[in-house]
Amino acid sequence: MSDDFHAEARRLTADLGRPSRATYWADLAITSLALFAGLALAVLGPGAARLAGGAVAVFALYRAMSFIHELTHLRADEIPGFKLAWNALIGVPFLVPSFLYEGVHNIHHVQQRYGTPEDPEYLPLARGSWRGLVGFVAVSFLAPLGAFLRFAVIAPLSVAAPRLRPAVFARFSAMSINPGFRRKDVASAATSAWRAQELACWLWSWALAALAVSGGIAARAVFTGVAVMAIATFINQLRTLVAHAWASDGAPMSLADQFRDSVNVPPPGWLPLLWAPVGLRYHALHHLVPRVPYHNLAEAHRRLVQGLPAGSGYHAAGHRSLAHAVAVLVRRTRAR
Repeated sequence: MSDDFHAEARRLTADLGRPSRATYWADLAITSLALFAGLALAVLGPGAARLAGGAVAVFALYRAMSFIHELTHLRADEIPGFKLAWNALIGVPFLVPSFLYEGVHNIHHVQQRYGTPEDPEYLPLARGSWRGLVGFVAVSFLAPLGAFLRFAVIAPLSVAAPRLRPAVFARFSAMSINPGFRRKDVASAATSAWRAQELACWLWSWALAALAVSGGIAARAVFTGVAVMAIATFINQLRTLVAHAWASDGAPMSLADQFRDSVNVPPPGWLPLLWAPVGLRYHALHHLVPRVPYHNLAEAHRRLVQGLPAGSGYHAAGHRSLAHAVAVLVRRTRAR
């Protein structure tokens, strides 16, 4: 893929960069309603209805949490109030406030950092073993515990002992998969939005602990929420496993190489609507045109498929399914 490919992709999608306020608000409202209705059914419903409610809650929470990715690409003036609403409905209740991703994800899109040790969202998994892949996915079940410890324990400790604050900011204030990543945008921690989100999560985490030890329906609701979040983060980790080829040697990569290292799982399959919602099935395309909002990615993909030559490198990024993409990655690890 040459630079002309990237330029052509931008030309073909130039009019798709405007986010639809109605789409974002309606999606968040419907998804949140499904989430909390599913949770209520999982806690209070009879028999098998609890399992059905739990399943709805898992996929609704996964979709709702995926909007944190959209928040990092939206300008503040594009959908006023959306970030506040998302944090109130999802970010704080599930201890995943947007400050954990804002200022972090954008590094993944910096050409000179993608695939390097400074990339918070990259690990050379294809250069390891299949056991590393299993561990990468399995650790996701600990996400609810990690979120609770970050806000119920580490946040108050960093206030009581200010000397801990730099370490808390650098090592425990980013949603990343690279354990060596250290956050450096110190000024962001001083903003009112960061402080409000952190304080709200701190207080809510203590409230959750009180509800958990109180027993009865309150405790059941808390532990049901923990289970739902653990499964949702597990599905997200599976999706992350196939977002890239994970073959970088740690050196900076060209735009062409970054695209070849990324994955699309385009239609006709329907299951990606569940395991790769909010446009995540078009991850390679997103790296080509990161400013195109999720609801326009399907149209962008259609235009590129029709507008680029049949032998174009764009088509090589497509995988048939989650199973196919995982199989390709496992074969790469065994080949080393």
